[in-house]
Amino acid sequence: MTIKVFGHKSPDTDSTGSPIIWAWYLNEVRGQKAEAVLLGEPNTEAAFVIQHWDCPKPRIVTEFADGTPVVIVDTNNPQELPANVNALDITAIIDHHKLVGGLETKGPIDITVRPLACTATIMHDLMGTDAAKMPKWVKGLMLSCILSDTLEFRSPTTTAHDRAVAEALAKDLGINVTDYAAKLFEAKSDVGAFSDADLLRMDSKEYNVAGKELRVSVLETTAPKVILDRKASLMASMVGVAKEDGADQVLLFVIDILKEEATLLVPNDLVRQMAEASFGVKVTGDTVVIPGLMSRKKQIIPALKL
Repeated sequence: MTIKVFGHKSPDTDSTGSPIIWAWYLNEVRGQKAEAVLLGEPNTEAAFVIQHWDCPKPRIVTEFADGTPVVIVDTNNPQELPANVNALDITAIIDHHKLVGGLETKGPIDITVRPLACTATIMHDLMGTDAAKMPKWVKGLMLSCILSDTLEFRSPTTTAHDRAVAEALAKDLGINVTDYAAKLFEAKSDVGAFSDADLLRMDSKEYNVAGKELRVSVLETTAPKVILDRKASLMASMVGVAKEDGADQVLLFVIDILKEEATLLVPNDLVRQMAEASFGVKVTGDTVVIPGLMSRKKQIIPALKL
């Protein structure tokens, strides 16, 4: 049976590229039949990456038969995975997020969780000398994943190893990192065609904080004004999105990649209280700017409290 390789729902560049990279490795190096699939439409940056490297877009699959062999990448959170994930035959997990708990497997499996900025960096290490066999398009996907997850090394999640792998890949490909990253961020910032609900779910993860079910959404952009000009309608849409998704509240952080700061939309007292308790800020309006806040994984989620 073909192994399905996938990342989390609302796939970003890492959760789009890493399944493709690992499926290539399983097929071409390990001789195992594998297919990369997505749990939803990739975001604009990930779509650009697929097109730029002339890579076939993986099928979108939202339901899997019980017992399907799978490799899970870029998450270990059951809330970001198919509803019947524990009925699947999970054969491996490759991730760089904190352990959430709740996954069950049929037996012992290979699990690799490392404190690096990007799943693709971990895959590079797991491949060892076989990484040299990657064709140009796979190297391009890997470079894209690292530059995206590190925000071109601006994110506090960036390690020296992430940077070294990315720079070696760029040199091998003959790519100027700054120029290529600018193209990635331009694509990431092109969100004008999306509805408010789409934006709130585009790069979003579910967490429980102080008994509140939260959808924590992040929009990384070089043009924050385009998003913030829609703040009234975005905040109005939060009510419906939260209700549909079974959440108490949607938190939306608009990350300014160039200024290295985040603007949090503050639609009500709950979010105001959470912002002040979590980030040591004083909220006086319907937005608050938090300097230096770039990473949901390292700076937002660990800080959230009421």
